[in-house]
Amino acid sequence: MVSGTMDLWGLALLDFFNGDTDTPLTTCRDDGIVWHFSVSDCFREATYWSTEKMALSHCRGRVLDVGAGTGLHALHLQEQGLSVCAVNISPGACEVMRKRGVNDVQCVDIATFRAEPFDTVLIIGRTIGMVEDLPHLQRFLEDVRGLVKSDGQILLNSLDVRCTNNATDLAYQEANRQAGCYFGELRLRFEYRGQKGSTFGWLYVEPETLAHQAHRSGWLYETVMQQEDGNYLARLTPSECVP
Repeated sequence: MVSGTMDLWGLALLDFFNGDTDTPLTTCRDDGIVWHFSVSDCFREATYWSTEKMALSHCRGRVLDVGAGTGLHALHLQEQGLSVCAVNISPGACEVMRKRGVNDVQCVDIATFRAEPFDTVLIIGRTIGMVEDLPHLQRFLEDVRGLVKSDGQILLNSLDVRCTNNATDLAYQEANRQAGCYFGELRLRFEYRGQKGSTFGWLYVEPETLAHQAHRSGWLYETVMQQEDGNYLARLTPSECVP
């Protein structure tokens, strides 16, 4: 996802942090479906969702928080005494994190980020979606190997979008299949304060496909938590390491 796409999202976070708690961020899907996103959700308790609570409890050592948003997870881990580097491509989000007290904030695309390997790479809040589609997921899983210690781990969560009775969402998934695309690939854009962002891709990947892609990229896959609504938490470890 290009940085310009995230400018409206980062602006909404910064405005909310500075006291504008009323203006919603609108997300538009390419089939015309519109959601009015409450920015307050980005400032929730770090353990509000059970998958993120479980993920945080599994973090160890030096942690890289990818797509760290407002820093809610980084702050929680800091309070637990862990060393955390929070990475985000949005300048607005990074400004919010620094003002909230995250110690190490890097405003950079994770694809170009370089650092000493980490014990834990944390990708929660379904932010693995930032890779946009399955080919980019494969590339990401290959590239991120350099950021994970040989005995390290990736913790990430996503959603199996097939776990729904919503006819419109099921029709969207079928249209993806008919077009030769993976059913969990979305095409979205943000609208905020009269501004319209560019269209970007977002990926929801179910466990079986993630496991397949992980194995192809040299990772061992484990489902840590699976919920009936399709939400799940996964753990990846380098294949030469016994988890």
